[in-house]
Amino acid sequence: MKKSIFLILISILTSISYGQVKYETFRSIKLDQNRDLKIQLPRNYEKNEDKTYPVILVLDGDHLFEPVAGNVDYFSYWEDMPESIVVGVLQRKTREDDCRYDLASYLPEGKGAEFFEFIGQELMPHIEETYRTAELKIIVGHDYTGNFINYFLFKDNPIFQGYINLSPELAPPMKERLENVLTSAKTDLWYYLATASNDAENIKNDLISLDEKLALIENTELNYFFDNFDESSHYTLVGRAIPKAMEVFFKMYRPISKKTYKEDILTLETSLYDYLVDIYDTTEKLYGIKRQIRINDFIAISTAIEKKELWEELEPLGKLAIKEHPETMLGFYYLGLGYEQLGEPKKAMRAYENGFQLNEVAFLTKDYMLEKVNKIKEDFGY
Repeated sequence: MKKSIFLILISILTSISYGQVKYETFRSIKLDQNRDLKIQLPRNYEKNEDKTYPVILVLDGDHLFEPVAGNVDYFSYWEDMPESIVVGVLQRKTREDDCRYDLASYLPEGKGAEFFEFIGQELMPHIEETYRTAELKIIVGHDYTGNFINYFLFKDNPIFQGYINLSPELAPPMKERLENVLTSAKTDLWYYLATASNDAENIKNDLISLDEKLALIENTELNYFFDNFDESSHYTLVGRAIPKAMEVFFKMYRPISKKTYKEDILTLETSLYDYLVDIYDTTEKLYGIKRQIRINDFIAISTAIEKKELWEELEPLGKLAIKEHPETMLGFYYLGLGYEQLGEPKKAMRAYENGFQLNEVAFLTKDYMLEKVNKIKEDFGY
């Protein structure tokens, strides 16, 4: 067990080393003091000058920044989530004042109200002005700061679309307020909540009770997730909850899996081409990021087209592949195969010949494309 924990820590620290972690001191007018930040930029941030990135703001940055940044770097490396900018706010000496709320209204007061305004009116605008940020913003908090992040939900146009609540110590009316605001959400919202079997008893009971209410909400704009981890404590649940939150938040972003291929794609009764386009249109709408269609996703869809013999769908798929990956032979192969199966050998031969001149990709080689051309010539005497 100790060895496993050691390996996990090493993997997180190793992944951190690949990102660009910088330390910044930000002068806040609202707080009338300097605040220390940790910022991890994505790999190759400087090279990808036209690319924008979601922002993940981490409160309790003294101990939460590294596990969040490490998971973000690891997930994005495998394309299971978009590369993101991670910003940690250090609060070791100030978290109690930062998260202070009034005992009558249970809303931020004094230093707590100032910290709320610091994040919304100073820090996030500074991040957006300094770095290339996408529309999606996520905030993370643990126990006391976990309660605090929910106050951003009560604004008319919340600046955060994703909330990762790690064993939050909720203010008395927070459960009812959350139920109301999440029920009435009118734009896409992700809300993750976690407790554990060995969590503080009052926190665990509160969160289980809250989940019973939130799980009943019927709102298509809300993406709600809850975990009650077995054999974890108030602190150790963090290591399990962060990757789980990333996994469920970015389910639509991940490459087409074998499970999705078998259960969704092969059983689909509508256009497979439209399915592929819709996936990427939907993720652009959800996450605010336009991205190139993966080669492997093209292959998954084309394999299903061949299996179901929907040959007419290969032409639009081929044209899309040429648009997305013009340097490869993939698109011309789909055009050639589609024309060949639909009884248009001359068009098929020209497509294969055009593809032959481009870069090899996946299973497609120049020899294979030449073989397709020669077979048509042999069969039809061209």
